Amino acid sequence: MCGIVGVVAHAPVNQLLYDALLLLQHRGQDAAGIATEHGNMFNSFRARGQVRDVFRTRNMRSLPGNSGIGQVRYPTAGSSENEDETQPLYVNAPFGIMFAHNGNLTNHEELRQELFRIDRRHINTNSDSEVLLNVLAHELQQAASGVSLDADALFRAVSEVHRRVRGAYAVVAHIAGYGLLAFRDPNGIRPLVLGRASSEHGPEWMVASESVALDATGFQIERDIQPGEAVFITLDGQVESRQCAEAPRLNPCVFEYVYLARPDSILDGVSVYGSRLRMGEYLGHKVARQLRLGEVDVVMPIPDSSRPAAMQLAASLNLDYREGFIKNRYVGRTFIMPGQAVRKKSVRQKLNAISEEFKGKNVLIVDDSIVRGTTSGEIVDMARAAGANKVFFASAAPPVRFPNVYGIDMPTSGELIAHGRSDEEVGRIIGADALVYQELDDLKLAISELNPAISGYEASCFDGRYVTGDITPEHLRRLEELRSGRG
Repeated sequence: MCGIVGVVAHAPVNQLLYDALLLLQHRGQDAAGIATEHGNMFNSFRARGQVRDVFRTRNMRSLPGNSGIGQVRYPTAGSSENEDETQPLYVNAPFGIMFAHNGNLTNHEELRQELFRIDRRHINTNSDSEVLLNVLAHELQQAASGVSLDADALFRAVSEVHRRVRGAYAVVAHIAGYGLLAFRDPNGIRPLVLGRASSEHGPEWMVASESVALDATGFQIERDIQPGEAVFITLDGQVESRQCAEAPRLNPCVFEYVYLARPDSILDGVSVYGSRLRMGEYLGHKVARQLRLGEVDVVMPIPDSSRPAAMQLAASLNLDYREGFIKNRYVGRTFIMPGQAVRKKSVRQKLNAISEEFKGKNVLIVDDSIVRGTTSGEIVDMARAAGANKVFFASAAPPVRFPNVYGIDMPTSGELIAHGRSDEEVGRIIGADALVYQELDDLKLAISELNPAISGYEASCFDGRYVTGDITPEHLRRLEELRSGRG
């Protein structure tokens, strides 16, 4: 999971890109980068760390230009990545392309071999994003006539990218001297939103992973970029778009709504906040079936992403709602922190319990999801140490039982606490008196009720069904071997 943004404006965009990346910081805290075009030349700066730490005044001054792209990143393998893999990435042939990608390719190893043997392109890192960039560059070279490039050629190139590439990818690419190209994979797994602002010199455009980056920087949401669609924005603000996939279908990642996206974002026509309220409503129905409500004294969220679900659950069941945990906002999100040891240590640094809210009470703790179980077990221990009599636990998401191969850091089954275990077994491991999980059908309803046009979802971490159709048990075993260092 990463956050990407691209801007074409009539004034310098370095500050605008910086502000947009700050708004997308929740999508990646490992690295950040910005690239701008000025006089047909690219200027870029990228480094490990969060946005506020990466960029200094001198860096911002080195990024002139009225158009550019940026990215915040976390490594999908879950451990520290090579500095050379921070984005935006660059190739100088055929036209000079700056490139940022959110997602993960499932056939990048095969593509890497094709690029070397057939396309005669060299890949310098282990990054699947560099593979995708070089596929795009090769197809642009094939589609262009002579040395010129037009929208038709761009869209033909994207069509070929869709034909060759499998997996999840939302992309912003800046082509030197031409403009901004943005496109989304044919399943629409990762989000991408187009926004517009007015200026005295004409319209200005932004493409971003989430609508919050548009709202807070003065852009109005135009629409979501559709699965398989490509949008090209010239340097003077002209926009063309085309469907470039043969059989596009919207299958957004349900985990975007559960956890990844900010609650004030709208993705594929769905309010993330509204969907989380409905998750709480449906979870409340199941809690009422599985627990004796008379034993629950108070409902508490794990801040921040589970707060809407917890509030709605408490309201629907007429239970008291309390804030029992205080979050240290200067510690990163534990789910996207690289390395299990770092995640476990950071839980106690991130959360602290208010003892008087727990002492002698039976508490129902609501979290957005349970992935590895590290955070959940630590939270249950904290509640008991603060004096709780009984600790019930509810997850607004179903059990995470399967690896995710589309850009979320849960690639091996052995790391998932619910894999091969019953709900009761998971509850015992995290130390809860009872554990209630959301039903997958209810989770999907919580989203589709806000946009009935969404009929399919990428929910592989819950149901083991991979929408790209190319994931086999052998593929998953290979991933596990690579992650463990055996491959």
